[in-house]
Amino acid sequence: MSKDFSYRHLYYFWVVAKEGGMARAADRLGMAVQTVSTQVRELERSLGYVLLKPAGRGVALTEAGIAAMRQAEQIFQLGEQLPAALRDAVGSPAVRLVVGISDGLPKLAVRHLMQPVMQAPNLRLLCHVDEFPDLLGDLALHRLDVVLADRAAPPNPNLKVYSHPLGSSTLAWFASASLSAAARRGFPQSLAKVPVLLPTNHAAVRPRIDQWFERMGIKPHVVGEFEDSALLKTFGAAGMGVFPMAELVHDELTAQYGVKQVGRSESVEEHFFAIGAHKKVLHPLVQKLLPPQR
Repeated sequence: MSKDFSYRHLYYFWVVAKEGGMARAADRLGMAVQTVSTQVRELERSLGYVLLKPAGRGVALTEAGIAAMRQAEQIFQLGEQLPAALRDAVGSPAVRLVVGISDGLPKLAVRHLMQPVMQAPNLRLLCHVDEFPDLLGDLALHRLDVVLADRAAPPNPNLKVYSHPLGSSTLAWFASASLSAAARRGFPQSLAKVPVLLPTNHAAVRPRIDQWFERMGIKPHVVGEFEDSALLKTFGAAGMGVFPMAELVHDELTAQYGVKQVGRSESVEEHFFAIGAHKKVLHPLVQKLLPPQR
């Protein structure tokens, strides 16, 4: 590369490519079009490649321009992160906690499970929602500090992960105001008459719900099944059907969604686990998530 290469020229090229034209880039930069054009041509001269070509009223990237743009994106994204990195370096160090959340876990329950660490000084919390097997793989590769799930990790000699029970909650049933009276009347047999929404088998609690229906001799009037617990609550609150949720989240659920509890499945519980990559969990905040050892 020529010693005349300039990051300022690269920045002008980056803006032109982002804006799709010299005029729009000049307007964004507050400069004359000719000045911006000259700077980009200087970059092309120093690199020895044409980076832009005419395209209608604007410009498009050449193959060399695509490669240059890819590098420029990385360079200037890092540059944008520099002020925050400096603030972190000279200020109080952040305590980073990377949590994987199983997509079958009720999202309102996550806040309850995370409560012991939410007030930690300088907490920097990163949450990733994904399918359970993928989260376990990321945990084993130490991309996550902990996984929160509605089931324990299955035995697998190739995955050195360990499950820690966080507790459980009885399953309750909720309904919108328009359905609550009918659902309460003769509960739980009423669930054969009123519309019912259920989680899919993505949720560990679903087989236990099905077994409960069978024991009670109830054939539920199922009108919808949802992998995402947030969608289940949203459609339930809109009056589409009566739906189950861990009683643990009763207060938040009734306050945020305006639904009412209509009954309980006394023998059905939803279980919660923290899964770590070590028998003795090393991250101090993960330790705080776990119940006290007896």
